[in-house]
Amino acid sequence: MDRIIDYLIIVAYLIGVAIFGMVKGGKQKSSKDYFQSSDSVQWWAVCFSIVAAETSTLTFISIPGLAYLTNLNFIQVTIGYLLGRIVIASLFLPSYFKGDLSTAYEFLENRFGGKTRSFASIVFIFTRLAADGVRLFATAIPLKLMLDISYPVAIIIIAIIALSYTYAGGVKGVIWVDVIQMVIYLGGATVALGYLVFEFLPDGFGSIIAASQADGKLQIFNWGFDNGFAGFFSQPYTVLAGVLGGAFLSMASHGTDQLIVQRLLTTKSLKAGRKAIIGSGILVIIQFALFLFVGLGLYAFYGTYNLADIGVGKSDEIFPLFIIQQLPVGITGIIIAGLFAAALSTLAGSISALSSSTMLDLYKPFTGINDDVKELKISRYFTIMWAVLLVGSAFFFMSSPQTVVELALSIASFTYGGLLGTFLLGLLNKKATQEDALAGFTAGIFVMITVIALNIVAWTWFTLIGVIVTISIGSLLSKLSKSK
Repeated sequence: MDRIIDYLIIVAYLIGVAIFGMVKGGKQKSSKDYFQSSDSVQWWAVCFSIVAAETSTLTFISIPGLAYLTNLNFIQVTIGYLLGRIVIASLFLPSYFKGDLSTAYEFLENRFGGKTRSFASIVFIFTRLAADGVRLFATAIPLKLMLDISYPVAIIIIAIIALSYTYAGGVKGVIWVDVIQMVIYLGGATVALGYLVFEFLPDGFGSIIAASQADGKLQIFNWGFDNGFAGFFSQPYTVLAGVLGGAFLSMASHGTDQLIVQRLLTTKSLKAGRKAIIGSGILVIIQFALFLFVGLGLYAFYGTYNLADIGVGKSDEIFPLFIIQQLPVGITGIIIAGLFAAALSTLAGSISALSSSTMLDLYKPFTGINDDVKELKISRYFTIMWAVLLVGSAFFFMSSPQTVVELALSIASFTYGGLLGTFLLGLLNKKATQEDALAGFTAGIFVMITVIALNIVAWTWFTLIGVIVTISIGSLLSKLSKSK
C-alpha cells in the first residue's frame, strides 16, 4: 500500500506534464511555429527551460555523489559556466538576432556557406543522439526498479511521455513543461536536504559543517600546483581548468548547440535573450551548490567513504539509495518524480532540437520545400523519427552503462571544441572562407579524438583544445590562401 502511493504520484505527474505541454503548446500552422513559436516566450520561462534542459538524471544523482566523495571544487566549473554565458550574450546573440535565424547553424551558412551549415548540423545530430541515448537509459533505471519491468519497457514509457507533448506542443510546449520540471526537481532536492537537516542529523546544518570541515570537504578553490606540470593538467577541478574549461564548455553547449539556441530564439529579442542566458548561469550556480550540499549532507549522515559499508557500488547510487530507504512515503514519490522531471526536460528538448535541425538545416535546404502545411507535417514525422532513434540509442547502450556514459561525455567534448571553434572563426576572422572553416572543424575533431584516446589531460580542457586547433588551422589556411 505504501509503495502504491508513490506509484500514483509518479503516474499522475507523468500524465499531468504531458497534458500541460500539449495545452501550453497551442496550435501550430508552420514549421516555424513548431520549432520557434510564433509568439515570443517570456525570458524567465526560457531561462528556466535552459537550466532544465541541461540538467539530466545523471546530474541529479551524480553531483551529490561527487561531493560525497570529494569536496566543493565543482563550483569552480559553474563559475566558468556563468562567464561563458556572458560571452555568449555579448558576442553570439547579436549575430543570432540580426537576421531571422531558424537554427544556430543557419548563422554558419550566412557566414561561410551551406556545406558548413550541413556539416555542423550533422555533427550536432550524432553528438546529441549518443549523449541523450545514455541519459534516456539512465532515467529508465529507477522506473525499472520501482515497477519491476524490463529496461526496454521502461525506456519506451519515458520516451512516449516526452514524445506526446513534444509532438503536439512543439518547442513552446517543451519550454513551459521545462519550467514545471525545474520547479519539481529542485523542489525534490530541497526537500531531501530538508529531511537530512531537520530529521536525520542531530545538529542540523552544524552536523554537515562539522563533518565536512573535519575531512576538508568545504574546499571550493583548488589551485592545483601541488602535483607538478602533468598533474596540473590531469586535474579537472582546478581554478584554471574549472573556470576556463567551464566557460568554453558553456560557450559551446549554450552558444552553438541547437538544444539551447532554439530556446533563445523564441524570446524574439536580443535583450530578452541576454536576460535568459545570463539568468540561467546564475541559476545553475545556485542549483549545483544545492546538489553539492546534498552530497555533504549525505556524507554527514552515512559518515564513511567506503561505499560498500552503505550497500552501494558507486557514488551515483548514494542519493537514490537515501531517497528509497530513508524518506517517507509520498515524499519518495515526489522526489523520484523530480528525477524524471530532470530527464524528461532533456529528452523532450533533444527530440525538438534534433527535429528542427534535421528539417531546417538539412531537409528544407536540400528539397527546397516551401509549403507551410507540408513542412509542419514533415516536422512532426521527424519528431517521431528522432524519438524512436533515441530509444534505439538507449537500447544500444543498455548492456554497459558505465562505459557508455564516459563515451557519450567524450563525444560531446570532442565535437563541442570543433563546433565552437568554427563559430568563433566566423565571428572573429572576417577573411576565413568555407574551405578554411571545414578544414579547421575537421582538424579540431580529429585532434580531440587523439587527445581523448591518449588520456593526457582532464575533460575540462577538451573544449578549449578543440577551439584552439580549429581557429588556428582555419586562420592559417585563410592567410595561406590570401598570400597565393
